[in-house]
Amino acid sequence: MGRREIIPVQRKMSAEELEKRIKTLEKDTRVLKRLYFIRYRYQGDSVETAAEKVGVYKMVAYQWQDRWNERGYDGIVPRFAGGKPAKLSPVKMERLRSILEERDDWTTEDVQDLIEKRFGIRFTQKHVRTILRKLGMKYAKPYQHDYRRPKDAENDLKKT
Repeated sequence: MGRREIIPVQRKMSAEELEKRIKTLEKDTRVLKRLYFIRYRYQGDSVETAAEKVGVYKMVAYQWQDRWNERGYDGIVPRFAGGKPAKLSPVKMERLRSILEERDDWTTEDVQDLIEKRFGIRFTQKHVRTILRKLGMKYAKPYQHDYRRPKDAENDLKKT
């Protein structure tokens, strides 16, 4: 027999309202998992049992319950800080885009060097490709131009 619950779960909403929230949040798995945990607690399961059922550690389950007891539904919705700020500001990104649109034969190494010279930031080539994708640009080997090819080669080809 387990020990008695020290911190009970507070009923911040009715069981019916909880079920309705669970049914509407099928895509948001983080919140859904936490709501399942709260439902199991409403049904009388211990924190340990409810944590096992949803597949989290007991410590995490206690944190979820504490946040539920403090703020209700809003307490179990994940809060993201937004991450690290970008090194290239939106203004610098637009300036980079305008520079890149002047030519069409950039390599990722050229773009990497350009960013370092113009903005003083050294990115890896992998991140340069990510930036190019973000700007809606393609990154591939530039098409080789044959210096011997005449300027109107397409017209000459059509004539024959």
